[in-house]
Amino acid sequence: MRSPSLRSRLSLACALFPVLLLIACGGGSSNAPRETLPVFYPGDTPVPATGQAVPGADAFDRGVSALLKKWNIPGAAIAVAKNGTLILARGYGYADYENKQLMQPDSMFRIGSISKVLTSMAILHLKDQGLINLDAKFLDILTEYQVAPGGDARLHNITIRDLLRHSGGWDRDIKGDPLDWQGDISRALGISTPVLCPDVIRYMMGKPLDFAPGTKQVYSNFGYCILGRVVEKISGEPYEIYVRNHVLASIDIHAMSTGYSHLSQRGPYEVKYYDYDGAPLVDSVFPGEGKVSQAYSYELLTIDSCGGWIGSPLDLTRFMTAIDGSRISPFLTSATMTEFTADPGLPDWFTSPNYWYGLGIFVGPTAQTWYHGGADPGSKSELVRDGNGYTWAIITNSWSRDPGALGNDLDTTMIQALGSGLEGSATDLYTQYPSPDLPPRHH
Repeated sequence: MRSPSLRSRLSLACALFPVLLLIACGGGSSNAPRETLPVFYPGDTPVPATGQAVPGADAFDRGVSALLKKWNIPGAAIAVAKNGTLILARGYGYADYENKQLMQPDSMFRIGSISKVLTSMAILHLKDQGLINLDAKFLDILTEYQVAPGGDARLHNITIRDLLRHSGGWDRDIKGDPLDWQGDISRALGISTPVLCPDVIRYMMGKPLDFAPGTKQVYSNFGYCILGRVVEKISGEPYEIYVRNHVLASIDIHAMSTGYSHLSQRGPYEVKYYDYDGAPLVDSVFPGEGKVSQAYSYELLTIDSCGGWIGSPLDLTRFMTAIDGSRISPFLTSATMTEFTADPGLPDWFTSPNYWYGLGIFVGPTAQTWYHGGADPGSKSELVRDGNGYTWAIITNSWSRDPGALGNDLDTTMIQALGSGLEGSATDLYTQYPSPDLPPRHH
């Protein structure tokens, strides 16, 4: 099993963003109205499962069922690949509990901060084409943004590499996450909410940095917000379109897209999201909506390149097995792959030996173990390449008041089930579950 230090680091980095978001939306009030959920699987109620029951699937069935009952989560989907071949794909519980819509192996979810790996691949693909230098200053590329008079001159020193590895100079433990400051930014710029990433960048050009760029690592959603705009400027295409056409399509992924915020905009394979029982209803960033569920309170376009994508566990494992070259030829050149996973050797926010954050991916305890997770109100996701030939993903359509503890359980459940012995499918299940050819959601 992987060490607790890895699990705690992953939870810290990937769960904190939505917690801050809820505070910004007013979720901390003890007098706020609360979510009331049913007990989805009372007593001995079985958790329904879909997908092929391959040899060894029973350990996953038991583990995921117990997890859903423990956390009162309606559904989850998992995928496990071995040496680039999909050997297990299962859905558990309900994608939509009220309508008794069963979760399917190819159900799609918000993937949270795993979106950062897609953004990293887009930037590194541009590098491999000779279109961008990772040591270029981002303000030399995004020339439409200017440091405000009297502003922090160190903003001019922030490189693309700094943004990829979270060393740009922003520390949300000191001031919070700029992407959460919807009210402050809208008032300062004289615009209505929801504010989008370009608005946040414009606002931040007048704010001081928390540390000198390139001197340490502190997890930053805002840095990846900027990287999405860099992709657009260099490629001349909208961020979502570039990632879909030049990253995902080339590795046989056609369904993933940036998500929509409202339940009425749910995609054809997308689940319904549920907050945890007793969660406060919060003020929507959309004017006139009032108090709503946290899961439908925020604008995914604001966080597109740092946390706004939707996808299935199947496509997440497709993605990772293309990055590492176990399913198809590696997506990046060998030199760029070395940079992608290299230890930057900087002081970081987790200070655990044998673990580090490369250029968009967590690495450790060996250089062959890569992972990222995500947490949004209404979903929790994990994507892992374990260094022993296995790549796996699990996503739920609810979360917890303690996303880190839930993440621990997701991780432990998958590792223990895998350790029970998974023979899996004798044929590649990727052929049974091709990535649906869905249009982009926003363009």
